[in-house]
Amino acid sequence: MTSVTKSIVIDSDAHVIETDRTWDFLEPSEQKFRPILYTSQADPTKEFWVIEEKIRGLRFPTLSEQQLLDMSVRAGRRMNTPSEARQMDDVDLRLDEMDKLGIDIQVLHNTLWIEQVSAKPDVEAALCRSWNRWLADIWKRSEGRLRWSCVVPALLPDAAREQMQFAKDNGAVAVCLRPFDGDKYLINPYFYPFFEHAERLDMAIAVHIANASPQFRDLFGSIFENANSFALFRAPTMMVCHSLLNSEIPELFPKLRWGFIESSASWVPWISHEIANRWRAFGREVPVDPFGDANIYVTCQTDDDLPYVLQHSGTRSLVIGTDYGHIDPSSEVDAISVFKADERISDETKEQILFHNPKRLYAI
Repeated sequence: MTSVTKSIVIDSDAHVIETDRTWDFLEPSEQKFRPILYTSQADPTKEFWVIEEKIRGLRFPTLSEQQLLDMSVRAGRRMNTPSEARQMDDVDLRLDEMDKLGIDIQVLHNTLWIEQVSAKPDVEAALCRSWNRWLADIWKRSEGRLRWSCVVPALLPDAAREQMQFAKDNGAVAVCLRPFDGDKYLINPYFYPFFEHAERLDMAIAVHIANASPQFRDLFGSIFENANSFALFRAPTMMVCHSLLNSEIPELFPKLRWGFIESSASWVPWISHEIANRWRAFGREVPVDPFGDANIYVTCQTDDDLPYVLQHSGTRSLVIGTDYGHIDPSSEVDAISVFKADERISDETKEQILFHNPKRLYAI
């Protein structure tokens, strides 16, 4: 078995689960916007965030420890975590969990903002501000080990810039922007001011799997549970990466870094092949390392065919995460130790993926 990396380990994709405490950071005048957590009478494990009398965002089932263990056994990968740690009720417990998993730093992403939280600018701005203040408090209590990706009100660019500055000053390393937001696609020039400010602040853009377009959501809505989750959330992430590589954005913002989070990395060879074919057809020189040249990083999973993916991604564009706190196809609490034990990957490449690449991505 190959030896483990001697550098620190950065978990590039971990999560917090929002609770009622998340909204304690709302201003008194904003309390009317406070989300309410409802429990299904038909199934007590199902809970929903209700904002402006609409079910919004994502809330995982409140499963018992035994149910989480059973789910882990079925999936063949560990997903069970203490509720106090995933909800940040006990930051010290979260840090203890990280120590047990061999993780020095986790980058935390939201759970709720996988879909649109509000179509009203003032409501969106208030909820983003409260969430960012909550994460700032968590970062301070973690002594810098819990870094994070801030959420911003896409409907109010000026307010978004203010919140980005606050986030940067309080431990944030990235700005969460979704592939689709309302009626806009992420490469729309509307978002250029967001990119410019992120570049100025030396913050990455984190394109976590998400979809904030109600129209897209309605189009792919289904009576079959989970039938279209790939089309709704994962596919848009890949689409944006392809569009970004094929656009002028990497040249307009040459120092801006991009993280494509929680969509695995199995699609990287496909996108690389597509880009090469299109560039050749238009007489453009095909780069040896298109992802690296564009400052694009992608979170891989232990079930990706990593030797094959690395042939197309290069060694400087992959990072890895545990998806700590979630229970979905990307979640693997032990991902770091599983990855370290993968004898197909050299120690040097492991160190790149566990430390050097996320350090560059998140400017840690």
